[in-house]
Amino acid sequence: MAVAARARPGEAAGRSGGQRGPLTYRGPGLSRWAPAGVLRRSLGGRHHGGTAASPGCPVPPLGRQDGTGRAPPSGRKAAQAKQILLSSDLETVVPHPQEPQNLDDSSPASQFSLVYWPHQCEVIRDRVEHIDWIPTTPEPLYTPTGLEMMPPYQTPDKGTVIYLGEEANKNSCFMYSRVRGLCPLKQILSQKEDNTLIFEARFESGNLQKVVKVNEFEYQLTLRTDLYTSRHTQWYYFQVSNMQAGMPYRFTIVNFTNRNSLYKRGLRPLLYSEADAKKHKVGWRRTGNEIKYYKNNAGQGGHQYFSLTWTFQFPHDLDTCYFAHCYPYTYSNLQEYLVAVSKDPVKSTFCKIHILCHSLAGNIVYVLTITNPPESGKGTKRKAVILTARVHPGETNSSWIMKGFLDYILGNSGTAQLLRDSFVFKVVPMLNPDGVIVGNHRCSLTGQDLNRKYRSNGKKCYPSIWYTRNMIKRVMGEHDVFLYCDIHGHNGKKNVFMYGCERKQQAKSPYMHPHVFPLLLSKSCPDKFSFTDCRFRVRKSKEGTGRVVMWKMGINNSYTLEASICGSKLGCRQSTHFDMKDLESIGQHFCVALLDYCVHNETQGVETQHKIFQVPDPVKKVKLPIAASAKQVGGDSSSESLTRDGKGNHEKPSVSQEARKSVCHDMIPSTRENVCSSSFNLVSQKMKKHNSKSVSKSAEKTFQYLKGHDRSTKNNSKQEERKMKERLPSKSTRPKKTRTASQDINFGKSKSCQAQDTPQFSVP
Repeated sequence: MAVAARARPGEAAGRSGGQRGPLTYRGPGLSRWAPAGVLRRSLGGRHHGGTAASPGCPVPPLGRQDGTGRAPPSGRKAAQAKQILLSSDLETVVPHPQEPQNLDDSSPASQFSLVYWPHQCEVIRDRVEHIDWIPTTPEPLYTPTGLEMMPPYQTPDKGTVIYLGEEANKNSCFMYSRVRGLCPLKQILSQKEDNTLIFEARFESGNLQKVVKVNEFEYQLTLRTDLYTSRHTQWYYFQVSNMQAGMPYRFTIVNFTNRNSLYKRGLRPLLYSEADAKKHKVGWRRTGNEIKYYKNNAGQGGHQYFSLTWTFQFPHDLDTCYFAHCYPYTYSNLQEYLVAVSKDPVKSTFCKIHILCHSLAGNIVYVLTITNPPESGKGTKRKAVILTARVHPGETNSSWIMKGFLDYILGNSGTAQLLRDSFVFKVVPMLNPDGVIVGNHRCSLTGQDLNRKYRSNGKKCYPSIWYTRNMIKRVMGEHDVFLYCDIHGHNGKKNVFMYGCERKQQAKSPYMHPHVFPLLLSKSCPDKFSFTDCRFRVRKSKEGTGRVVMWKMGINNSYTLEASICGSKLGCRQSTHFDMKDLESIGQHFCVALLDYCVHNETQGVETQHKIFQVPDPVKKVKLPIAASAKQVGGDSSSESLTRDGKGNHEKPSVSQEARKSVCHDMIPSTRENVCSSSFNLVSQKMKKHNSKSVSKSAEKTFQYLKGHDRSTKNNSKQEERKMKERLPSKSTRPKKTRTASQDINFGKSKSCQAQDTPQFSVP
């Protein structure tokens, strides 16, 4: 039987820094095998202090006290852990305790950190790297035939266990970390002619717990739950080798816990071949036939499990291949990206990379400050935009969207320069580096979902969340925060969409209307972003999320951006998967939609503004500003407005140098006494030249649509319908339903990529 072995006592390959010291057994309180002489810091020590446990002695149980004599709340388990760095010569091992640093974003990230792992994790030494590749045509979703098989769950005694990783909840909580972790032995075949596949997942972001060989070409896989939990199985990422090309293999993952899955709606697994990458420059691509997601017979103790099965053929003999749930984006990938930015002589002038804090394991949480340096003698009060991503480690598409945003905002296009002149961007690209490193799907090393902890004061438990919230509070004291957005991936729905926040019956000026920005984004990329999928109710279960907490702190435009793990069902992208370039383009379109909120002075001094007015009587009009339309600020906001440069990057048409002197329009919130939601009308007006002309009818329809869609997104109860009807204007004042082709803005669900033919959101 071939079994994936682990490092054995006496073998020194698993210790960081090439250590050669002997191993001694440490007892139940410590990791089972630790280098002789290693001291461990008490898990109950103070933040900047603490005592060291004697070698070989158990450490006091986690959570007894927090160094102040007080027992911590139950939610603070695993919070007191501190990592130690080990350095040694060939003879001795000397402990060097590392003080956890939480420096906020005042300290520049002058050097980039090594990757720290929980002490019990085994990590292979080989670095896993992939090339980026975009398919020439969008990859179609799988279409079921009705003939798919549903293999039953096989107990291990009915097959051969060929790979067995560490159990996720073997340790009750996180204890301490080390660089790179323990180095395991690779799986060894019993015979040279053995055609058994070799599996591996003990690398960064990898996830696979067990593999059972059912027959020659069929394998049953079990995913590892999030560390220190018995839940959350969705993300998978593993390596396979020793295959035969052209043979019909079948993989079945047997321990999913979600009843509904996008695998039921056409999602296909991802395959990467190192041979194809080397010979043909082909990277991740969709694979799989006979794909079936179904309830299996493995449920026990009240738990129900679901299986995903698929068949495929490897493209090459004796290749090394990888399978993944979505395109991997690791902590090391982020660090490489930030290194490149920091070394760029141009980008480094307007993008400053700082340390926000350190995670529980000691990994750096970075924060980027992006804005153009102010011109000498001209102090401008810029508004702030805050973006965060990757709070859920398995939602890797959020990192690709963030990469697209950073590529665009750090670019040299006129649009990017205008945005950097108008805003101060605060960006936290990876909130949960520990979870990303160990291959978790949803949790940090506390075993908790960090996106439910924004109300928590657990500074030691959830440092990235605490310091992000603290950073935003400080930014709010220095700038008006125009928009906050937390980027996620979604495993249950197709398309890209947003969750916002609004109160019922609350009057607001349209710049604060939560529907405006998602609507602009839907006009920018109508074949991917669905405005009809957006929701704005604040549910009780979401009150601890970043979106809701920031909204209650006073950020009116507070959103969660959700991108499907699968693909789109809109326009010409209907029934196709998102690829990496699609995801990056969402970040770029985000910038275009953000530009639609700006006002700028054109070459001849013509100022363009969107305004909101209410009409309490025919004489007086209370005017309030809102975003400028895309056409007025220098271009159409449809997807066609993003052109590709010579390197294939998306770019907005250049803006004049005079336009770069622009600043955001004054956004003056109205009082409830002066504003009534039923009396708002959107108008667009060019000042200085067109003061005498009538306002744009198409822009007026835009906000009238917002009012109508606002009603449709509320619940469908008869009581709510009656309330909304009472607020409707009379039939004589409603806009006509019939529109000419030139007037139609087409806010409905697109059946084709209309943005490629006609402007989708432009105002004359």
